[in-house]
Amino acid sequence: MANRLLAPPISINTSFLRENGSESGGESRPITPSSVGDDRSLLTLQVPVSPTTLSLDGETLRSRSNSYASPARSIDLSTEDALLPDPGTEEDFVVSNNPFAFSPGQLNKMLNPKSLAAYKALGGLSGLARGLRTDLSAGLSVDEAELSGTVTFEEAVLPTAASSKAEYIAPVSHGAAAAAAAGAFKSSQFLSRFRVFRDNRLPEKKGTSILALMWMAYNDKILILLTIAAVVSLALGVYEAVGQKPAPGQPRPVDWVEGVAICVAIIIVVLVGAINDWQKERQFLQLNKKKDDRLVKVNRSGATALISVFDLTVGDVVHLEPGDLVPADGVFIGGHNIKCDESSATGESDQMKKTPGDVVSRHLLLGVASSKSDPFIIAGSKVLEGVGTYLVTSVGVNSGYGKTLLALQQPSEQTPLQVKLNGLASAIAKLGGGAALLLFVVLFIEFLATLSSNTGSAAVKARSFFDILIVAVTIVVVAVPEGLPLAVTLALAFATTRMLKENNLVRVLRSCETMGNATTVCSDKTGTLTQNKMTVVAGTVGSDASFAHRDGVEKAVLGGSATTSIAPTHSVMEYLSTALKDILRQSIVINSTAFEGEQEGVRSFIGSKTETALLRFAQDHIGIGPVAEERASTDVTQLFPFDSRRKCMGAVVRLPCGDYRVLVKGAAEILLAHATKVTKVVPKASSAPLLHESMSDAMRTSLSSAIDDYAHQSLRTIAFLYRDFPSWPPLGVPCKDDDKHQVELDDLLCDMTFLAVVGIQDPLRPGVVHAVQLCQAAGVTVRMVTGDSAATAEAIASTCGIKTAQGVAMEGPEFRRLSEDQMDDILPRLQVLARSSPEDKRILVARLKYLGETVAVTGDGTNDAPALKCADVGFSMGIAGTEVAKEASSIILMDDNFSSIITAIRWGRAVNDAVAKFLQFQITVNITAVVLAFVSAVSNADRRSVLTAVQLLWVNLIMDTFAALALATDPPTSKILDRKPAPKKAALISVNMWKMIAGQAVYQLVVTFILYFLGPKILGYSTDAEKAQLSTIVFNTFVWMQIFNELNCRRLDNKFNIFEGMHRNWIFVVINAIMIGGQILIMFVGGLAFQIVGLNGTQWAICILCAVFCLPWAILLRLTPDAFAATLFRGLATVVTAVSHPIIRGIHALAAPVVRFLRRLLGRNASAMVMESGSPSDSAEREVHFERAPPSPHLGDLPPPPITITILA
Repeated sequence: MANRLLAPPISINTSFLRENGSESGGESRPITPSSVGDDRSLLTLQVPVSPTTLSLDGETLRSRSNSYASPARSIDLSTEDALLPDPGTEEDFVVSNNPFAFSPGQLNKMLNPKSLAAYKALGGLSGLARGLRTDLSAGLSVDEAELSGTVTFEEAVLPTAASSKAEYIAPVSHGAAAAAAAGAFKSSQFLSRFRVFRDNRLPEKKGTSILALMWMAYNDKILILLTIAAVVSLALGVYEAVGQKPAPGQPRPVDWVEGVAICVAIIIVVLVGAINDWQKERQFLQLNKKKDDRLVKVNRSGATALISVFDLTVGDVVHLEPGDLVPADGVFIGGHNIKCDESSATGESDQMKKTPGDVVSRHLLLGVASSKSDPFIIAGSKVLEGVGTYLVTSVGVNSGYGKTLLALQQPSEQTPLQVKLNGLASAIAKLGGGAALLLFVVLFIEFLATLSSNTGSAAVKARSFFDILIVAVTIVVVAVPEGLPLAVTLALAFATTRMLKENNLVRVLRSCETMGNATTVCSDKTGTLTQNKMTVVAGTVGSDASFAHRDGVEKAVLGGSATTSIAPTHSVMEYLSTALKDILRQSIVINSTAFEGEQEGVRSFIGSKTETALLRFAQDHIGIGPVAEERASTDVTQLFPFDSRRKCMGAVVRLPCGDYRVLVKGAAEILLAHATKVTKVVPKASSAPLLHESMSDAMRTSLSSAIDDYAHQSLRTIAFLYRDFPSWPPLGVPCKDDDKHQVELDDLLCDMTFLAVVGIQDPLRPGVVHAVQLCQAAGVTVRMVTGDSAATAEAIASTCGIKTAQGVAMEGPEFRRLSEDQMDDILPRLQVLARSSPEDKRILVARLKYLGETVAVTGDGTNDAPALKCADVGFSMGIAGTEVAKEASSIILMDDNFSSIITAIRWGRAVNDAVAKFLQFQITVNITAVVLAFVSAVSNADRRSVLTAVQLLWVNLIMDTFAALALATDPPTSKILDRKPAPKKAALISVNMWKMIAGQAVYQLVVTFILYFLGPKILGYSTDAEKAQLSTIVFNTFVWMQIFNELNCRRLDNKFNIFEGMHRNWIFVVINAIMIGGQILIMFVGGLAFQIVGLNGTQWAICILCAVFCLPWAILLRLTPDAFAATLFRGLATVVTAVSHPIIRGIHALAAPVVRFLRRLLGRNASAMVMESGSPSDSAEREVHFERAPPSPHLGDLPPPPITITILA
């Protein structure tokens, strides 16, 4: 049954007063709202009225710059209207056997658009939790399946009416078992929720059926024309065979077989093309599924777990962190300073600060809610800063973002290579069409010339005409290279599927081909070049308590000055006082976003690798308890998320004494500059409180030296600072404009106390040195762009082989101060950019692109999104990357490994090579088949081509579909990285390719012309049967030449080994086996359909020997220098241009009178139309002019006016 709301109306009073005309404490409160009185059924809301803010749920609650400058007025709105369905959404409000208090439609009313009235009507945050039968802290129970009982609407929104017949709160459990259960999804979980609210998936885009794909493949004008011609030919053949009696002693004609064979060939061509498209579509659908999947952090049964975004459901409690892409609609439960970018969902560019739901409920109750009271979390928005949790209220198609994405599901756009190939295919088709038209005209004129002397019947004459038409149309079919787009599509589909297996998830198809020509890679350090398996191996507490530990062995000197004694880690930690340990524990545990969970059956810390390393260190040496309990027992007042600009993060905790302590953690050399005091290290036996002293110059020098020593050992240095305040916000520190209880961390970073510094080891990934060498050998420059210190970055870059003696290392602040000319001068030598901000990375990428480089860049943070978007290819980190970075990237490195970038380069080059191989093969066959068919048909007395229509269709199937499958699936070889990347403006067809195309076409034409024209003399054939054998030899030789030439096309360089790596491409072997088997089958059993006869052993030997000589001929062509071939082609182009220009000018001269006549005729027709419409008439000649009215200066950004057609006398 549908849940229907019966609730009292809301009276919204906007005519409130302010004391002294200003707001107090950042929150305006009305003075005795006159419209409320003592009526508790009415609610007073403070609403600043703007020209676009008409009502609370009639307009999205967004902050407007002029909100408080408008006059106030009173609005009455009934809450009954707040949850009424909009037209067309009635089905969302009706749910049968609903165990929950709300329907999907009612929950949607809160966010489409944002509506505090609907939020209030649903009982606020507590009402939503009761109605959705969840717990705002523990989340859903992992044991939930089918829910028994129901919760009524009244029980949810009115706490006093709550019944015990339905469970509201998820059972809470702790420990590893709970965490493991929370992260594991079972098909039997949440059955009632999925039935009522669905899961967090969008319906898959329905794949095109095989029949529809066949119709689309057949729906080609050329194929339809050929079908019509074939059907007519079939009808005439049947008429000749059945309707006419043969001459005495002659068998009945079987010319109808050709028509049948053409129809069968068309069906095969269409079927094979449709199957290819169907397979390709399935592959891309699977890739899209993988692309959309990601992990989100939720609370279930009181444990924090990572689950697939698809398994999210209504009632889940989801964690929010900077860089997250919000997975579903919901209501903010609580946290610290959550701000979201909702521009992708609402179009609003302002940062939207979120208010906890219970705070909004109190504001509503007190009548002080304003447009800034925004508890709504919108799917598709990005978390810019802050941490917190929210309650999921709508998922999948029920969320606003899901509805938008569903409406925008469109086929992917073509890649640049596909666009180029489509243009080339169009040009080739026009040339082939021109040849076919010329052939038809020549043969048709000859047919008309001999028509008077033709003594055959009308059916025979008609058949002769249709034979001419069929040959001409078939040449067009062969000339149209529909295999070109198919080849690049197959290559991309094959490459992206294989790349996924090698940890590259391609999100944008164009990046796959672009990556093959990348000239520079700007790589992160942490996790990409290193293993991201971090361990604290050294450190200094205070100014002189240094420790070191690696594999349990004490090091003589690992940090600090030479005079500083280095003790084992456990000794130093045991020596520290309780107060010092407490502040270290808080600095590590509270000032962190990592958490405890279960990974692959092992209890571990989950989150940033730096933070998990610190937590492991604290667990091993400081003795922390469960992280959740440590945090629950601490009163956290404000959190400052990590900011890549200031390279640190912070937390404010309230001490038992009532004071407030700011804990800061971040880049050591940066934070050291903010410290003026240093913590005193007192022994464990001492019960003294935390002590500090002024930092002397000697102490600062010693600590700076320790930090540098750690950095030169390739250690990441993290420092801890603190500062105590008697009150919060601190006196004299400015508060945020949007929250008077919050301050900016930048305003606190002064007069801090230095607590400790640690050195974190992150070993290089195995094989990264070799991968960098491969890049450099392939002509790809590798640059390290990192936020670490210059010393650490340079040490690791030198170890990797990135930094050379001639290379330059710079820091971000220094780099961004350079002028453009200085940048252009230093960029070729720049190899390390340390302490770089995301903006530095973006500037670097943009400048490299300006200099003509094809740039790939890696990024993992939210602020890396501009650089990822700016780059030609953006790589985001699948493990450490934020969702915003992944959305901005082209390829996701699933293992965060630099070696996977090498994989992308190899496969990108393989895609480009596959297309080039097929192009070389296709154009060769095009030239040979069209010229051979044209010349043989014109020279033949019967106006028949030596290659019949069915034979040409078989050749078309070989060169378009089979060759595309075979050549587009060649995997990259190890030597594919031995060459330099191709420039951005490189031609599709290189000089070497033209050399092979022209050479093979000449050879094939010479061989087939010799066989066709000189074969009777050479072989001594004179009878009709022997001439039929000769035609069969020409056809068989032609097909086998294409099969052998396909092997030649596997190489694009001048090397001879055409069989290299062929054993690794089973698709190539199978396709060629099908082509060879098909040709042999045709030769033995396809005589009637293909109009061929059987051949003996000698004739087979002639065919194979003539064809196999393509291979040694290719060697001779490869021995020809490319420079000589280029000179020869330029000379030929000059001759062709000199000859063709006069011909073109002559054609223009002949066509000009016809064009003028047609224009005059068009003018008269237009004049007649004007006269008929009542316009002034004139018998004089009229011309048609097209004018565009000039744009009005007052139109702004409006589109230009329409074209005006004016007819002038």
